Amino acid sequence: MSLDLADIKKKQPTLKEKSVDAKSIFDFLNKDISFGKKGLKDQKKEQFYSELNILLTSGTDVRTAMDIIVAEQTKKKEKKVFEQLTNHVLEGVSLSEAMEQSGEFTAYEYYSIRIGEESGKMNDVLKDLSIYFSKKIKQKKQFTSALTYPLLVLVTAIGAVIFMMNFIVPMFVDIFKRFKGDLPALTKAVVKLSNIFSEYLGMVVLIILSIAIVLYLVRKKNWYRNFSSKLLLRIPMIGVLVQKIYLARFCQSMALLIGSKTPMLRAIKLIKNMITFYPYQKALSTIENDILYGKPLYESMEQFSIFDKRTVSLTKVAEEINQLDVVFSKLNDQYSEELEHRIGMLSSVLEPIMIIFVGLLVGIILIAMYMPMFQLGTSMY
Repeated sequence: MSLDLADIKKKQPTLKEKSVDAKSIFDFLNKDISFGKKGLKDQKKEQFYSELNILLTSGTDVRTAMDIIVAEQTKKKEKKVFEQLTNHVLEGVSLSEAMEQSGEFTAYEYYSIRIGEESGKMNDVLKDLSIYFSKKIKQKKQFTSALTYPLLVLVTAIGAVIFMMNFIVPMFVDIFKRFKGDLPALTKAVVKLSNIFSEYLGMVVLIILSIAIVLYLVRKKNWYRNFSSKLLLRIPMIGVLVQKIYLARFCQSMALLIGSKTPMLRAIKLIKNMITFYPYQKALSTIENDILYGKPLYESMEQFSIFDKRTVSLTKVAEEINQLDVVFSKLNDQYSEELEHRIGMLSSVLEPIMIIFVGLLVGIILIAMYMPMFQLGTSMY
């Protein structure tokens, strides 16, 4: 159903309403639920929502449930956070408002809790939040596990090559100086490379550190986020994996918010500020504007390649039958299963590739060093 400009202007809130709404809903939208952030960890949040859901489902009131959760905390910082939540609840403040005031939770979380309080579906919201963090933690562990061994092997290979080029090869060079014959081409190339390593290693390290510092300083610039995200998505296997991770997160977030009766525009705005991956933020900004002017969700989504045809097609059907939360929930389950499979394949493929890579590097250097000796031994017969 489309809206004309007159209707839109009538529905715009006043300045006072805007300020109150922005303060109560969007204060912390720029804080993504991301790895390595300050505040409560994802594991603690998953445990909190899961346990609170169990306690409330069993008939325990919110105050008693919060007291139980506080008593279980062993770390001072986490205990202090939950004590503050409990004290605010005892003062008559709702749990969602207490979470907002603490500054330890994102708008995505406390707004979802607020919807649960208002709609009487608190248990469902808590369950969905628990599942959200559980899947996110699982995906993080799988992705980390898949890349840890290959990265460790790569770092070891680089260290081994640097050591050999700076210490082992120069020792052989001293021996080669006693030879009267000409060195093989491969040996000459390795010796030349060793000389470059010895002469310019400090400069190379300085350049790498300088590039790293510059990249860190410009990491929040849109041009850099756009460039780095496009580059990441083009990496074989890794690009598809990253796309699936964020697509699964988008579907799960939509399922939670739409299922909690969140207005479409509000849901898109929350998700846009929660997912910090640039292609999704850019796409969701356009989608938000399109929906404001009456464009169907699926039509807006099909403009962007980050949403595959299956997602767009099922979204179209879901909009027609008014079952968006159900369809997005099913899509999230499918993408989560696909992610597990792809991460397993990534680990299986990268490990032997890295082992072969290290073997080739070390093997080429050793062969280059021993070839002159083999030639010398052959010439003696």
